[in-house]
Amino acid sequence: MRRKIHFLLFLFLCMASIPLAAQDIEVKGVVTEATTNEPLPGVTVRVKDKDTGTITDADGKYSIKAGKGNTLVFSTIGMKQIERAVTSGAPINVTMEEDNIALEQVVVIGYGTVKKSHLSGAVGSVSAKELNGQVASNAATALQGKIPGVSVASSSGDPNGSMTINVRGISSLSNNDPLYVIDGSFGDISMVDPNDITSIEVLKDAASAAIYGSRAAGGVILITTKSGRKDTPTKLDINLFTGISHNPKKLNVFNGEEYSRFARYYKLAGDGFGAETGAVPFVGEGTDWQDVMLNTAMTYKANATISGGSKTGAYSASISYLNKEGILRNTDHESYNIRLKSDYSFLNNRLTIGQSMIVRLAQGKGNIDQDTMFGILQFPSVVPVYDPTNATGWGTSANINLPNPLGYSNVIDNTNESTRIFLNAYLQAEIIKDLKYKFNVGIRKDHTKSRTYTGIYDLGTFGKNDAPDLKEGSSTYDSWVIENTLNYDKVFGKHNISLLAGYSAQKDKHYGLNGSNSDIPQFIETMTGNTTTMSASSNLKELALVSLFGRVMYSYDDRYLFSASIRRDGSSRFGKGHQYGSFPSVSVGWNINREKFFKPLENVFDQLKIRASYGKLGNQEIGDNYYPTISVVGSGMNYLQGNNIWFGQMPYVNAVSPTNLTWENTETYNIGLDLSLLNGRLTMTADAYVKNTNDVLLPIPYAGSAGISGFSIQNAGKIRNKGFEFAVNYRGSIKDKFNYYVGANISTDKNEVIKISTGGDNMTISGYSAHGQGGRGINMFQEGHAMSYFNLIETDGIFRSAEEIENYRTADGKLIQPGAQVGDVRYKDWNGDGSITTDDQHDVGSPFPDMTFGLRLGGDWNNFDFNLFFDGTVGNKIYNYPRYRLESGNFNGNYSTTLANSWRPDNQNTDMPRFSVTDGADNKWAYTDRWLEDGSYIRLKTLDIGYTLPKQLLKKIKLENVRIYTSIENLFTLTKYSGYTPDLGESGVDLGTTYNVFTRGIDQGRYPLPRTFSFGIQVNL
Repeated sequence: MRRKIHFLLFLFLCMASIPLAAQDIEVKGVVTEATTNEPLPGVTVRVKDKDTGTITDADGKYSIKAGKGNTLVFSTIGMKQIERAVTSGAPINVTMEEDNIALEQVVVIGYGTVKKSHLSGAVGSVSAKELNGQVASNAATALQGKIPGVSVASSSGDPNGSMTINVRGISSLSNNDPLYVIDGSFGDISMVDPNDITSIEVLKDAASAAIYGSRAAGGVILITTKSGRKDTPTKLDINLFTGISHNPKKLNVFNGEEYSRFARYYKLAGDGFGAETGAVPFVGEGTDWQDVMLNTAMTYKANATISGGSKTGAYSASISYLNKEGILRNTDHESYNIRLKSDYSFLNNRLTIGQSMIVRLAQGKGNIDQDTMFGILQFPSVVPVYDPTNATGWGTSANINLPNPLGYSNVIDNTNESTRIFLNAYLQAEIIKDLKYKFNVGIRKDHTKSRTYTGIYDLGTFGKNDAPDLKEGSSTYDSWVIENTLNYDKVFGKHNISLLAGYSAQKDKHYGLNGSNSDIPQFIETMTGNTTTMSASSNLKELALVSLFGRVMYSYDDRYLFSASIRRDGSSRFGKGHQYGSFPSVSVGWNINREKFFKPLENVFDQLKIRASYGKLGNQEIGDNYYPTISVVGSGMNYLQGNNIWFGQMPYVNAVSPTNLTWENTETYNIGLDLSLLNGRLTMTADAYVKNTNDVLLPIPYAGSAGISGFSIQNAGKIRNKGFEFAVNYRGSIKDKFNYYVGANISTDKNEVIKISTGGDNMTISGYSAHGQGGRGINMFQEGHAMSYFNLIETDGIFRSAEEIENYRTADGKLIQPGAQVGDVRYKDWNGDGSITTDDQHDVGSPFPDMTFGLRLGGDWNNFDFNLFFDGTVGNKIYNYPRYRLESGNFNGNYSTTLANSWRPDNQNTDMPRFSVTDGADNKWAYTDRWLEDGSYIRLKTLDIGYTLPKQLLKKIKLENVRIYTSIENLFTLTKYSGYTPDLGESGVDLGTTYNVFTRGIDQGRYPLPRTFSFGIQVNL
């Protein structure tokens, strides 16, 4: 009996050991891409013939349970599928190669990544491959024209200038800037060197951007910087280039001889035009002020990146230096960028810590303003640069209220310095299988200093400065954001689910200090001297934001896609009961090519996906002095009580806003199509959208009963945007020797003010007003029109005879332009009242293009490579204010050579109106479409040509890769616009308007965009 018991016990133990022997083990590893050695996120890893599976994380890591003898299958669209046998618990690292042409890539989205085949929102991407080899001094330029629906325009050619970036047009008066997220934390695109970028993703529709809630109404731009790789030796990459820039276009103004002849004809020497000869008579062509002030400039840039990794960590560090001279004298920019990014894993990759840090030091000099640019064009060519009879040595004019351009720029020393620090650090822990917790903290610290010293000068009629003056300012910006997120990613057979939940808190603080003294001792450049001429001011602004957010993404069998998210934000900018806003989104997608009925076409179509989405976004940018966290009262409001003056305070007039002020909210509807054919060689993407912005923040005038003038900000408008985007790319090869690609994209966006719900009937907001002219604004904001439409009187040629003037009457016989002379401009009586007045101003065009486009052509052959990039716009208008100053006769100074063809009795066969500065001719009006021009253009933005040294040679000198290249930027522009450049973003020049949107399409003497020839070398060690 005892033996039987022992036998049964032995048999039981043997049977129990069978499942123990077959027990699954945990297999871990990293999946990388063969050509770049970069980690591959979003790769599906599954056990063959089983329902067990997972996906790789953002670092390409995975963990899965499998039994010995099982086979792991690694797959992602566009890469060759790989199978690996499980023989032990050792890590299985896999390197994946492209399956011919990659059909898709994994893209970065808010708080995660997703395979492009599973993406149901509208997201545009620019990869490191598209950025490599392109000469760009800033990341915004590198993005220009690459993604449909993303507009990138220059504010000016100033080396210290900024770029205007808009995603799907503009839909607000207060703020249209996109949100920038760098390595997972909020930052600024100007801080990132383009050489440090791995990818740029643009979240265009609300379904993609709603996870960022109230900050995402202008779209979201995600920037991922370069990372190191584990288990790789140290690698050094160096990129050096130098560039030569010049002004590609001169505006034609009178030289000395032409100026004198024109003045003599019109007898203008004593009538404000300026003397034909000055204290120093001109000789020959006189002074070409464009040649004096616009010179050849140099650019130098160096970037070095070192990267590598051990078994537990990886790092990437870089340093960049940029020295960029401006083509306009006394303008330049110098900056240093330092970046460090690292990641380390512990506890068998269950715990990961990492950080990304950027430090940017910049200094700029910019001795320019409107007077400088207008002086270059209008200062008389008969005046010499230097005049020994003037105490300060500069040539001056007794009749022109403009400065000697060189003298003015030399007596002003205007410098700006900035130190900017960006730090993002995280800790990620795997709580259980597929569930990860991440703690993220982002810190930004910006400190800027500005200094303007103006020395003693005497510049004639323009004025004199008997004592030096000094203005200094400094500002600090401190911001922190803390985020806690939970991510759950799981593959259940054909089901793929990803869940996200998070909490975020943010605090911003801005402090500014300014001081000035208009009377300081000469050669003492500090704030000393006459204390009665000193002034100082300071300001403090704070903002707090708290958020809860969540998202679910689901796909079934790679066919049916679903995503939904919601974010709830609370802002300190709004009053009690209105501080919180909810921003939901939902999107769906269908990969039709995965259906069984599509099998007959699977050899033609690699992908055919349709998408649809809806989402809601917010905007809290209500400006300064409107919310309770800052001072909304002003000092100096003194009053009399008895016989004494009491010092008091009262609210800023424009700070008296409704207590129910709340978020602008933008609802977007989007449908899209993604198509791939010919094994990924041909891809197409199309999107159409409608974007409704409600509760638009507008300045509404006070009612007369309020007892005060001014306005308050209210939620009082609705704006609608409609648009279409299309992109097509093709890659091919001829006999496997010449590889080429063609890429094109177009986009349209039309905005309209649908409703202004208060402020009276037909309420308008005026934009830019021409200097010295009354009127309702050159551009306007009004219900039923595009934002910032041009509000001008239409012209209809010129009167060529007295009979034409006499016959220009209303239906009841009223003479419309009774004061006109032959050769004068004929204006259209738009309202039909028989008079030409400001009431005849109406909508004559928009600064916003009907279409924008980009075209890329490139290829490589026998180690040579080339790339051409064209961009352009169609249908936008530009108000040419410099031309108005040069042709109207309303300003003293030099004039455009076009006036030589003005109507005269001996020159009647012309379209140029009669010129006069003395009589009351209406030809000098600013508020007419005579100065409005077609701003459409096509430009060869960049031409890049490179040569990579042969591998055999590189082995001998022990280098991995060496590429020598040359690049030309702004090689040519085809346009009807007569100014320096038609590429006009929002101006950095104060045009006397509250909203930047009104600077669109206004050429207010912009700094010309240079043409640049660059030469460089890329070395990989």
